[in-house]
Amino acid sequence: MKRFLSSMAAVSVLALAAGPAIAENKIGFVSTERIFRDSAPAVKALKKIEKEFEKRDQDLQKTAKQIQSLQESLEKNSVTMSESDRRSKEREVADLNRDFQRKQREFREDLNQRRNEELSIVLERANKAIKAIAEAEKYDIIFQEAVYANPRIDITEKVLKSLNDGTDVPTSAAPTSAPANLKK
Repeated sequence: MKRFLSSMAAVSVLALAAGPAIAENKIGFVSTERIFRDSAPAVKALKKIEKEFEKRDQDLQKTAKQIQSLQESLEKNSVTMSESDRRSKEREVADLNRDFQRKQREFREDLNQRRNEELSIVLERANKAIKAIAEAEKYDIIFQEAVYANPRIDITEKVLKSLNDGTDVPTSAAPTSAPANLKK
């Protein structure tokens, strides 16, 4: 955390020292969150993962219902059961529940790993599109994470269009005569 704060302080000092030079630079911002939420490749990847894990999810739901049914049966019939039958059913419910929790934990871990794999591919494609836009439109820097970004420097729509069109190179990326963030 200290390293991050000292880095931010250094960037702030450089920004203040550079003063007028920074005003001449062309700066952009891209919302990674929107790329993951709204881009066609991200939506396609998430649907693919959902389909891939659908059977395991259904199996888990089936096991959960089975455990619930056994638990209800045990509670309902425990007074009429013999002590050994009751203990046997309780052990069966406990074993099933433990197995269910293990499978559920593995499911979540596998799902998160696959989601991260697929979204990293989307992010890689987005970064190529961002780089192509930056080079074509002469951006000096494009940020992907920011506490605040003025909407006039947000180029997320251009990146989304590039990703949704299936191209990593923007179609209308003609350089402008003056940086867009300096036009009034």
